[in-house]
Amino acid sequence: MIKAQVPLWRQLQATARVISDVRLGRSLTPVLERVERDLRPGVQALSFHVMRAWGRAEALRQQLARRPPPEAVDALLCTALALIWDVEDAPYESFTLVDQAVEAAKRSPATRPQASFVNACLRRFLRERDQLVLATSVDPVARWNHPRWWVERLKKDHPADWAVILQASNAPAPMALRVNARRTSVAQYVHGLESAGINAWRQGADAVLLEHAMPVEAIPGFAQGLVSVQDGGAQIAAPLLLQGLGSALPLNILDACAAPGGKTAHLLECASARVTALDIDPQRCERINTNLSRLGLIATVIAADAARPSDWWDGELFDAILLDAPCTASGIVRRHPDVRWLRRESDIAQLAGIQARLLKALWPLLKPGGRMLYCTCSVFREEGSDQIKAFVANNSDAVLQASPGHLMPQIRAGSGTVPDNRAGDHDGFFYALLEKRLA
Repeated sequence: MIKAQVPLWRQLQATARVISDVRLGRSLTPVLERVERDLRPGVQALSFHVMRAWGRAEALRQQLARRPPPEAVDALLCTALALIWDVEDAPYESFTLVDQAVEAAKRSPATRPQASFVNACLRRFLRERDQLVLATSVDPVARWNHPRWWVERLKKDHPADWAVILQASNAPAPMALRVNARRTSVAQYVHGLESAGINAWRQGADAVLLEHAMPVEAIPGFAQGLVSVQDGGAQIAAPLLLQGLGSALPLNILDACAAPGGKTAHLLECASARVTALDIDPQRCERINTNLSRLGLIATVIAADAARPSDWWDGELFDAILLDAPCTASGIVRRHPDVRWLRRESDIAQLAGIQARLLKALWPLLKPGGRMLYCTCSVFREEGSDQIKAFVANNSDAVLQASPGHLMPQIRAGSGTVPDNRAGDHDGFFYALLEKRLA
């Protein structure tokens, strides 16, 4: 159970306001940044929990009140239902949550007139929990806590694995670190964590998973550039792109769509290279510079549109290009649980068009014999295997090399079902390594 640092009713009020903003189409991360500092840790934990159960919460509210109440009341009521519906996963005792939700309603002018309505709905839910949960379980949105179109798309794209993908996507993600090989080794770093009483284990070549998440400023060695926060699936990119390119000369590498700079830094940690890091957003470019500075690394950071090389390219061909293309982020919903509720099905085709334009614009910038790694944090085939199949069909000099393809989000053994036989715990990604055929 979570130990409250401030009154729970205040946290529930703030969480309901956050959820209401997300329902209006605002991204959860910037909304949380506006929450009062003393409330923010608790509200973030509650908001993530609510987003992972929002489909169920709305379905239950429809059972309890066919006509939706005013937005502020509905947000608070659904927030409480999301937190109490599953006894085994509830962050607080059910009666505590109900009592504090009603208190939250009483203390806000927007919800005070219907505090008794909130109380009646929640008390009825506690009395009829089993019947109401059973009644809503026939609704796929309530069952899987993803939009209906999302569930149907996964069934089509991954008919054998769609259910376990949804299950893994709805599980909380661990805090994963990437060890800076230029500063220390994984074994040394894990030993240091153990000496500090922090439980962690190695995953892959450079990844470390913490048993319990912690603020970045509290991670040993973070400020000194020993580690970065990066999912294990994302850590595949740099080694995959660099393999087989040789190291006789500093490689000339482009990291397109680079912000916040995790993959840029990993490239520089893995190889002696001149890296150009592009991002269309100048503010996000500042984040790249900040991250590189902390790690003691240097790259050429440019704020520009990767699809318009005439605006930024100096004419020198690249040995390697990393294209981490804009996508639906459907593979990282366990870290960003609001994404599923913010996306629309039409976004897939729109983003696939952007991906195709980026591939077309950047391919001529690659040397013959050079390699491009196309990746997205998406589980949808239109943004992954279908995109690359079309690109290779239209570019006779593009050769698809051995590469992971679609990596489905996974939760480590012991915490749930693993969608395939690959060991580990990571987000969902797509990777395609392309080599430009020699003339």
